[in-house]
Parts: sequence; C-alpha cells; structure tokens
Amino acid sequence: MSYVVTVEACLPEDADELDALQQVGASALLEHGFDAVEGIEGPDGVEVDVLETIVAVHPRGSIVKVFVHAPSLETAEDAVGSVAAEVLERSELLADWVVESSEVKLHIDLTRESLEAADGPDAPPSDLGARRARHTAGSGPGGVAHPAHALDGADDGSGDDDEGRDELEVQIRALAPRLISFGPLFFGDTDTEDQGEDQGEDRGEHREPSGGGATVAIASEAAIASEAAELAAGALVYASEVLIDELYDDVQTLADEETNVAECRAELWHLAELPPRYGLAYDELFARRFLVTAIALTTRFTDGSFRELGCLAEELVLRLLLQQAHSTLDLYGLLGDDVAEALGRFADEVYEDTDFEWLYDDERDDVEEDPALAGAGVTPQAIGTWFTPFDEDRYVHPYAVDEEAGRQSTHD
Repeated sequence: MSYVVTVEACLPEDADELDALQQVGASALLEHGFDAVEGIEGPDGVEVDVLETIVAVHPRGSIVKVFVHAPSLETAEDAVGSVAAEVLERSELLADWVVESSEVKLHIDLTRESLEAADGPDAPPSDLGARRARHTAGSGPGGVAHPAHALDGADDGSGDDDEGRDELEVQIRALAPRLISFGPLFFGDTDTEDQGEDQGEDRGEHREPSGGGATVAIASEAAIASEAAELAAGALVYASEVLIDELYDDVQTLADEETNVAECRAELWHLAELPPRYGLAYDELFARRFLVTAIALTTRFTDGSFRELGCLAEELVLRLLLQQAHSTLDLYGLLGDDVAEALGRFADEVYEDTDFEWLYDDERDDVEEDPALAGAGVTPQAIGTWFTPFDEDRYVHPYAVDEEAGRQSTHD
C-alpha cells in the first residue's frame, strides 16, 4: 500500500533562524540525502520502497513528504522516521537538527467511517472521484465548491445539532493562537485587552498588530466581536492543513498521469481552481512549485515571520486558503455574517490589491494587449513570473522562485 509520510524536523531551540541562502543549502542537503535512498529496511526486515520525496525548508526547520510503498502505516512511519534521522546525522550541517515527527496524517473521522463501513452497505465508494464528491460541500467566493475534512465531534456535517456545532466551534477557535503573525486587528476585532491602550486613538490609523507581521490599518466599520475573529483565525489554520494535504494529492495525480491540469482526466482538489486559461502550463513541476509556495506562506503565517505576500502565486494560494476556510465553516453551520466579515477584513489587510482577479475574467481575452494590466503581472506571457518576487524585499521559497533566481520556468 502507498503512504505519504510527513516528516517535520526543526533546528535546536538556541539556534538562529535560517536566512534565505541557508534555506537553499538545507533544502539541497535534504533532497540529496533522501534521493540517495531507494529502499528502507523496516522492522523485522520488511522492505519499504521510497517512491518520491518533496522537501520544503522554512526559517525554523523543514517539512518533508515521503511517498512510500509499505505493508502497513506503522511500518511506513517507523521506517521513514529512521531514515530521516539518518539523513540528518550524516550531514555535518544538519546533524543538530531534531526529527519532531514522522507520521501519516489521517483525518480520523473519515478513516473511522471507512473502517466501520468496510464491505458494508455504507462503505465509501471505491472510485476516488465519487469519494471526493461525497465529502464535497459548501462553496467559497465565486460559487466554487470545496471539499472539507471532518473534524472530531462531527456527526453528519449538517450543523443542525447545536451541541455538536458548539463543540466544533470550540475546536476551531482553539486553533486561532497558532496564527501568530496576525493580531485580532487583522480581523476587525478592536475589543480585546491587548488593544485597550489604542481604543482612544482615531480609527484608520496604521498600527502594528500584537502578533508581529505587517502593518495593519484598522477598518472604519464597526469592530468585529472577539469570538468571530477567533473563529475566522482558527478556520484559516485548519484550512491550511487541508489545503496542503490536498495539493499534495494534486501533485501526485499529475505525476501519475504525466499530464497537466487542462488535460488531466482525474479529479483535482485545488489546481483546477487556478485561472483556467493557463491550464496547459500547470504541469507537475508547476504544481510542485505551487505546493512549496503554499507551505512557505502558511508557515510564515504560523511562525510569526509573515510581513507581506511575496509574489502572484502567493496571492493565488491565499485565495484558495480563504475559499477553504469559508467552505469548512459553512459545512458545519459556523459561517455567520460576522465571521464572513472577519475573513473579509483579513483578506483586505493582507492583499495589497486584487489585480490577480483579472486572471479569472474569461471575458477579458485581450488582457495581453491591455497596458494597464501588463504591470500587474496578469498577461498570459506573465505566467513565467508568477513566482518572481514583487520586489527585492519580498520572500519566495528558493525551490519555487522563477528563473532570474536560478529556477527554470515551466512556461518556456
């Protein structure tokens, strides 16, 4: 059976964060180390075949996805964890890094449903597309439907059970502190103790949020309640995990079919929601770069290092992330007007503009001839610069960055 094992490694607590050049070096060392591994001998001599490895490095460590064939989930986790520790140990520059976890990340409720219903009348469909359709519900901006994974405590996902919905709300709100790059002001919440000293100041003035991150302008509209802001922040954290898991699936689907999004016959979770006019350019390499960009962006959201969006691809990642947060909350009956407004405030603060929306306008077939749009990076030719930093102060992950920084474009 095939498994995707997620290995998370981190620097020692007293180590300085990696700068951009060090991240490039660490990524190269990890890729070289894992590429040298074709097979692993698991417990009791069981063979585990390594199929593929995807590496993403951030300032405090790395996330590695290892695709393996193994007889059991436990064997896959143990074998990959052992080889990850060995890869670090063999590299002098990474020897002090620590493997925090090596696990196949499952969504427990869906797994339990499959096990309980195995071979029974309620067994999930064997067809992948049918299973995905079964768990698809809700829609985000633009009316696009999105899948949402079940949370602990969910019954049928309808949101009709008040007690179950309240429990789910508590779970999602508990995730909010992980979004440490953004204070409550990003969601329009000015009614918190941390902002008490600012309450006498004029609205519209720019202030630094308590969590670090970019400067934020407090909206002039009425403040969002703390509970709604918390729920919106927690939904973004939860949506980050779902988005990245499903982008991994999309990468694997394109790799298996050796095709691009426009010609892919299998169903895709998110890549099909990118501007459709460029579907032929969304091949496996593009998908990998987009996935790494999503990992890098959501890492900066949750480690306190986010300042501003680095490139057009990150703007598109954030669009998908917001859609996933909307659909997750809507699925469980938690997307009230105040929560939707809080997510809207967040989008307004993080996006500098929404020029990228022109990419989705099918009526603008002449965008390549419009000089007003050329500078916004939204012409068909500009897909080769989607991963180019907006300016020299912006961050784009070294694996994804466009050719001027050493990465070959997928649209040559």
